[in-house]
Amino acid sequence: MNKTIRHTAVFCLLLVLALLVRVTWVQAYQGKALADDKDNRRNIVKQYANPLGNIIVAGSPVTGSVKTEGGDLRYKRTYTDGPLYAPVTGYTSQVYGSTQLEGIYSKILDGTDTRLKNPADLLQGKHTRPGNVVTTIDPAVQKAAYEALGTKKGAVVAIDPKSGRILGMVSTPSYDPSTITGSHDGEAWQKLTAGDDEDKAMTNRAMRQPLPPGSTFKLVVASAALENGLYDSVDTPTDSPDPYTLPGTRTPLNNENRSAPCENATLRTALKFSCNNVFGKLAVDLGQDKVKAMAEKFGFNTDKLDVPVRAYASVYPKGMDKAQTALTGIGQFDVTATPLQMAMVSAALANNGELPAPHMVSEVTSAGGDVLEKHPDGADSKRVVSERTAEQLRSAMVTVVEDGTGTNARIPGAEVGGKTGTAQHGVQNSKTPYAWFTSYAKDRTTGKEVAVAVLIEDSGAARSEVSGNGLAAPVAQKTMKAALGG
Repeated sequence: MNKTIRHTAVFCLLLVLALLVRVTWVQAYQGKALADDKDNRRNIVKQYANPLGNIIVAGSPVTGSVKTEGGDLRYKRTYTDGPLYAPVTGYTSQVYGSTQLEGIYSKILDGTDTRLKNPADLLQGKHTRPGNVVTTIDPAVQKAAYEALGTKKGAVVAIDPKSGRILGMVSTPSYDPSTITGSHDGEAWQKLTAGDDEDKAMTNRAMRQPLPPGSTFKLVVASAALENGLYDSVDTPTDSPDPYTLPGTRTPLNNENRSAPCENATLRTALKFSCNNVFGKLAVDLGQDKVKAMAEKFGFNTDKLDVPVRAYASVYPKGMDKAQTALTGIGQFDVTATPLQMAMVSAALANNGELPAPHMVSEVTSAGGDVLEKHPDGADSKRVVSERTAEQLRSAMVTVVEDGTGTNARIPGAEVGGKTGTAQHGVQNSKTPYAWFTSYAKDRTTGKEVAVAVLIEDSGAARSEVSGNGLAAPVAQKTMKAALGG
């Protein structure tokens, strides 16, 4: 063999070896990545080749599947009462992907989760029937909250204080996920995602839009004051001048009700009249580290609050001067919270100081009903405050509802406690304030309980008419009443 032919043969052999190595690499190492690639059309075709599993509320599906007309995607998702349950289900779309429970449990719902497989299906090449996701949502609570919010922009979260079950999660304005599930829904998608759309209907305000909590945060500061021994009880007079001047400034921290008896007021009176001077000074007296520690016990500053959808972190800031610390005492400066977080505050106080992990999925099942995942009630419960502190603050919250700023939350035959909040919005409070209410209720006959937080981001009301009691408390009252079976 001459030299040229030999070199050519060696070169060709190297090319063949390189090709074999490349094929082996693609099949053995890159195959799964290519198969799982979100842009792989085969995955979408497979996902929508059969009806999807369902998301269940109180034993009934709030989702479904319907055959499409033509194309290679045979089925698309449908929703029952879509706007009502959108903050729970999210959406699954042939074009735009999946969110919320639809996204987290997509493999269960399309039947590709390995836990659904069985040997018979594999041997016979049969399609594996998809599983279902069973939620903790109470349809009566969900509907009551949704209808109570009406045309207002806002959110409601209702939690069972003992179990941590999320009974209701509502965000308004809402949207119908059915309008974006197909392959030709571009116009509807553009309307929902337009950058200039102030409604932002696809934003889950209940858990993914933290805003200043205003005076509802005073419950956290009061908890810190009692737990750290700053005052012995909610009926001990505080050392609180009125007006209270922000440290290092000439700026007084005024009270909304200038005639309220806020000078040296007890914590009960200060919560009843929402005295800014008391809680601003409390935050300074405690120091930002102690307030922050208490806030974090309630759930602030965590970016891993999964219910199982991940909530955005509610924030208590750090690195402040004393004047800024005073403002955090009334839920302003850089303090932010979601309605989920403020419902957790009331839930912990209602449950004698213990906070179970909030969750809105009770179990995940196969099509035949076999339980693949179980989320037990009361799991991962943690002590936030002592039983005595919780009892003291519940008593003060009842005073707020019975004889203070939260009278619109009263429910006949039930013990109701709450805290109102009106949070500044915009530069120098130039925009309409946010109205808040966080509360709990207990039926004196049945013992049923619920904790609720309401945020009214915008109601269309005049600025002078915006208050936690006027706007948010009535929504909480209707939601709590539904939870108690009223």
